[in-house]
Amino acid sequence: MPSYAFPPPQQPAVAVRGTSMLFPARRVYCVGRNYAAHAIEMGHDPNREPPFFFMKTPDALLPDGGTFPYPTETEDVHHEVEMVVALEKGGRDIPEADALDLVFGYGVGIDFTRRDLQAEAKKLARPWEVGKAFDHAAPCGPLARAAEIGHPTKGAVTLDVNGARRQTGDLDQLIWTVPEMIAYLSRLFELAPGDLIFTGTPSGVGPVARGDALNGAVEGVGELRVTVG
Repeated sequence: MPSYAFPPPQQPAVAVRGTSMLFPARRVYCVGRNYAAHAIEMGHDPNREPPFFFMKTPDALLPDGGTFPYPTETEDVHHEVEMVVALEKGGRDIPEADALDLVFGYGVGIDFTRRDLQAEAKKLARPWEVGKAFDHAAPCGPLARAAEIGHPTKGAVTLDVNGARRQTGDLDQLIWTVPEMIAYLSRLFELAPGDLIFTGTPSGVGPVARGDALNGAVEGVGELRVTVG
């Protein structure tokens, strides 16, 4: 047995719906601007350009029903509701036709963003980590197994804040489909079991405030409830 300098940190994990199992998280990939309407609201061309990705840390995952502590060094935190894809297999250069064979299941996530810090990083042509990869910035609800729900390609993607609808979209509006995302990502990184992919957010992103109650949902997949602390 190896001898560590101190006890290793706990394995980040996501609940699996209807079971006592946990899905061990390895990496958290996020695809940017994958809905045309969101690309437009962020001031970008909605045309189908090659996808781009950024990452969040696995220990930024926050479970359903959790409290999201309003982060430091910002006064402009935005919500971005997304469907999350969980992989149980990996590999490199995965053909698009085989991509769904890697999928364990699907969940609902929120890509919290310190928008002011992200905007400053963009302006200075710097990486986005301070705006995207901070503590608790990746809430994710329980995963629904693909063996039970299949591979959803349509269905409403919504987010309510304090009971008022903020975001509305549909999975059939994704610019890059799940198989396309997996195939493209596997050319950039070797994928592995435990990887999570946040698939992009529809339009309507906006700020959250301390005390807000958020309810995200993907039709046919599940829900996610988070309170801003």
